Amino acid sequence: MNFTVEKRDKYSIIKVETEKLGGLISPELKAKFVEVNGLGERNIILNMNNARYCDSSGLSAILVGNRLCKNSNGSFVMCGLSDMVQKLVNISQLGSILNITPTEQEAIDFLLMEEVGRELENE
Repeated sequence: MNFTVEKRDKYSIIKVETEKLGGLISPELKAKFVEVNGLGERNIILNMNNARYCDSSGLSAILVGNRLCKNSNGSFVMCGLSDMVQKLVNISQLGSILNITPTEQEAIDFLLMEEVGRELENE
């Protein structure tokens, strides 16, 4: 299994369980994002603690997840990026587009603050 999904109250955590997020795995990740979002989840955390490598197809899958959450008026947060994955994000200039936190707990805190902000806007 390349990914695990943990559904929580206001978000889901998708954890990458493989070291390489590349061409063979990326379509499965895109499908997982579509599946989770299709079940009504608008907030997704992508935990990358186990991934040591990511290529352009992996980044493409990540951008799909980000877009799905934005289109659902939700938030997408990545956490646990290795130095190599962080460098790829920086080289691709996606640091300003993607929400990235060092730890899963910080990602959870970020999402919950975003949810509070949206709830206040809707009052």
